Amino acid sequence: MTKTTAYTVEVYKADKRIRKDERFGRNKKGLRFVKVVDLNCNYSTVWNVAESFRTEGFVAHVYETFVTRKNLVTGKEFQERYDTPYFCSPSSESYFSM
Repeated sequence: MTKTTAYTVEVYKADKRIRKDERFGRNKKGLRFVKVVDLNCNYSTVWNVAESFRTEGFVAHVYETFVTRKNLVTGKEFQERYDTPYFCSPSSESYFSM
């Protein structure tokens, strides 16, 4: 039995009009953001979902939804979403200086 974890699939469409990565946006060089699919299942199911997007001509990236980071002030570990901007994370100095 495999472990059930939360995964996120980001789906992109190839687009040569996008020339550079956006700093806080989701578009990447040569890729236009289409949608996000959050799944709470085992990795083989997530892989099948990503492959179904890839066979339709999209680009799919798979990420674990939550990452473990350490609070800068208290030193305690906490879970946060992988796409949280750095300045909004308690693990950064800029979060506490606002």
